[in-house]
Amino acid sequence: MKYKVRERVFGIGDDHWIEDEHGHKAFLVDGKVLRIRETFELKDDSGRVVAVIRKKALAVRDAMRIEDAHGGTVATVRRKLFSPIRHSYYAELHGGGELEIHGDLVGKEYTVESDGHKIAEVSRSWFRIRDHYGVRIADGADTPLLLAIAVCVEHLVAEDD
Repeated sequence: MKYKVRERVFGIGDDHWIEDEHGHKAFLVDGKVLRIRETFELKDDSGRVVAVIRKKALAVRDAMRIEDAHGGTVATVRRKLFSPIRHSYYAELHGGGELEIHGDLVGKEYTVESDGHKIAEVSRSWFRIRDHYGVRIADGADTPLLLAIAVCVEHLVAEDD
């Protein structure tokens, strides 16, 4: 399944829809303003919260935590400490394991891999509109998690630059 995401332009509070490949509103990225730390809620098309994204406060390295609707940590996304590639991130899964995130993160041309298998691909080149990028998710993969990871990467890379 492929999704179209609008790139963040204004920062926190910049709510926007993620559309599916047919142009239907699938998920809402709801930025929460006036909070001590940056927070986003990922809601499905019926308004149900499927993930909460929070920037970790007081961390040595910038990181964002993805929680389920009940507040349990699902994953933590952060930049790799030592990497020959300028921008290389990973998502540490709460249940164990890790997803590798690498490619041109600034240009929105990267992949997310699990055990060497591509489970998601992000690309700006699929759309003519400059402030949009696509997320193609493999069948059977956790769609809300991978979309939340894309939102985290976008935010963390923007802060790095």
